Amino acid sequence: MEAKSLAPLCRLTGQVVHGRGKGRTVDMPTANLLPDPGQSLPPEGVYASLVEVDGAFHPGVTNVGPRPTVDQDAAPTVETYLIHFREDLYGRRIAVSLYRYLRPTVKMDSLAAVKAQVDRDSQEALRLFGLAP
Repeated sequence: MEAKSLAPLCRLTGQVVHGRGKGRTVDMPTANLLPDPGQSLPPEGVYASLVEVDGAFHPGVTNVGPRPTVDQDAAPTVETYLIHFREDLYGRRIAVSLYRYLRPTVKMDSLAAVKAQVDRDSQEALRLFGLAP
């Protein structure tokens, strides 16, 4: 799938690295991108995204910035939940294209609350890409 009628806000490329593995504990594994040098990150927040893996495009929800619910580290991350995707991406190169800003990053009470919000964000992303009613 490819969003031909939509223009991405930005595109980030790099290697998938290990994170803390917290998302996996609530059935929400994420791909943590280590962006290639010289790329500028967009403003912090949550975005509807398409992720290119080996030439195929997969819809996702990407957080750019800190992860206040899971750690106190203020260093920005690029972390994507690929909707309905379960392949191991560690060490692989991917491209993450951000299409629409969905919301700011906020601290939530639990990982279960994060998962519920990401489920809502995922439905919004799927609608944006014409993959849900």
